[in-house]
Amino acid sequence: MTALDYYQVLGVDRSATQDEIKRAYRRLARENHPDANPDNPEAEARFKQVAEAYEALGDPEKRARYDRFGSSGAQGGDPFMGGLGDLFDAFFNAGSAGGGRGEAGPQRGADLEVMAVLTLEDVVSGVAKDVSVRTAVPCDTCEATGAAPGSQATRCDQCGGSGQIRQVRQSILGQMVTTAACARCAGEGVLITNPCSDCSGEGRRVEEQTYSVDIPAGVDDGSTLRLTGRGAVGRRGGGAGDLYVQVRVQPHDDFVRDGDNLLAELHVAVTQAALGARVDFPSLDAELAVDVPAAAQTGQVFRFRDQGVPRLRGRGRGDLLLTLVVDTPDDLTPEQDELLRLLAKERGEDVKDPGEDGLLNRFKSRFS
Repeated sequence: MTALDYYQVLGVDRSATQDEIKRAYRRLARENHPDANPDNPEAEARFKQVAEAYEALGDPEKRARYDRFGSSGAQGGDPFMGGLGDLFDAFFNAGSAGGGRGEAGPQRGADLEVMAVLTLEDVVSGVAKDVSVRTAVPCDTCEATGAAPGSQATRCDQCGGSGQIRQVRQSILGQMVTTAACARCAGEGVLITNPCSDCSGEGRRVEEQTYSVDIPAGVDDGSTLRLTGRGAVGRRGGGAGDLYVQVRVQPHDDFVRDGDNLLAELHVAVTQAALGARVDFPSLDAELAVDVPAAAQTGQVFRFRDQGVPRLRGRGRGDLLLTLVVDTPDDLTPEQDELLRLLAKERGEDVKDPGEDGLLNRFKSRFS
């Protein structure tokens, strides 16, 4: 059987950095994970190849041996000796949040991310938002131990419970001692000889959980909130990672946020702008009365203090800035048209005769 080219399996160059190898592994593991590809043996086989490649290249010492001796020198044990642990680690991105395997004992679970979509009204008032996430939770059957009820884990006879194997070899510089995670117990120091049937010895199961997130007023688009201990739990009693909530704020039809200020347009009629008026304007949480002075012009700005977005780190709120827009009527009745013509005549302003636009358009269409 032809040996796998682990670099080709992960789709990286032989000169790739460890971070590039890790990113490639996580992406491919998620794409080919059995949970994402049910009843797809090709995806499952591909997933095992990706895990095997990362087992060899993810550790700098094993990678160096692989580069020198090939796959026979890279493997220090069966990459699937940990059972479903590798599957869980790939699915939940384990290890990115401090969950390595350098020490014996249960390791912390992975951090997770979820998105919360808010309206601008939510931002101004603050809101409790429910978010759902697919995560690893403790197995109730075995009480997160991974061992079947009535049994228990035993100390690993290969590493003596330390979770590490020390190797001594001679070199031209003398004796060199290297330490690596025990392949038999996957660095945990214990073995499950009678695994729980409900979780296959993992001590955790994958479920969808819903959490209520208290989002403070004033939060901005792109902000991240952390819920400590709401991420995936680790294997066999390992602690939970954190849940990071990414905030996305939907665009509003009438308001634009500018820092802690809100920007909007105030539309008034020509007569109101010319003669002055008191106009009601509905802000996001109040009804405001705007005094428009006589002879007001388009572009004039009215500022309302403390009517903007609450300051996330401080007291008070920003301001609401309304930009005046004078609307020209386009649905005049004959009577209103006549009144405007009388006004124009009184002011000595030239205007088109009634129907002039219509006659001109008919003339153009005849010769076009």
